[in-house]
Formats: sequence, C-alpha cells, structure tokens
Amino acid sequence: MAGVGRTVPVEPWYVYILQCADGSYYVGHTDDLDERVSQHNAGRGATWTAWRRPVMLVYQESCASMAEAVKRERQVKRWSRAKKAALISGDLEQLHRLSRRRIP
Repeated sequence: MAGVGRTVPVEPWYVYILQCADGSYYVGHTDDLDERVSQHNAGRGATWTAWRRPVMLVYQESCASMAEAVKRERQVKRWSRAKKAALISGDLEQLHRLSRRRIP
C-alpha cells in the first residue's frame, strides 16, 4: 500500500501586521509571507498599503489552516491601535489589560 503512514506536509498560513510609511497598521493573512509583503511593497497588495508604501512587516503569527488565519485576521482587525501595538511588542500584560471588557 503506497502512502500508508505518510503525512502530507501542510503549508502554514500566517496572520501578519504591516506598518505603513504613515505609521498606520495593515492586518492580513497569507500562505506565502515573503511574497505577500513584496506584493504590498510593489503596490500590488491592498489599496490601503499601495498608497502608504513602503510597508514593513512588524508581526507574524502562524495558523494551521486558512480558515483559522481568516478568523484570527478578523479578530485582530477589530482591535484598537493600542492593542495591536501591544501584540506587536509582545507586551502580554498590556494586551491583557486592553482586552478587559469595560463596564460603563
């Protein structure tokens, strides 16, 4: 039996954050991080980054599937700038503080 006991390697997907030339952040997902960042810097990425070049990769996170990457991208896109900055810097304490629900 051919293929018994073999696993097919799964390409990782990534959620990434770019910092644009104007200081804004762009959140996206891809299965080829180097190529996608190159596309953004060549003006062939999103309209947002095309007008704010050059961009710099400031954060990346691997995901097991495209669905997981899309879900995480949507989550991070809803975050405040401060919360994204805490994620980028790895400040988990600040990220936790900013994640607490505010009760009026």
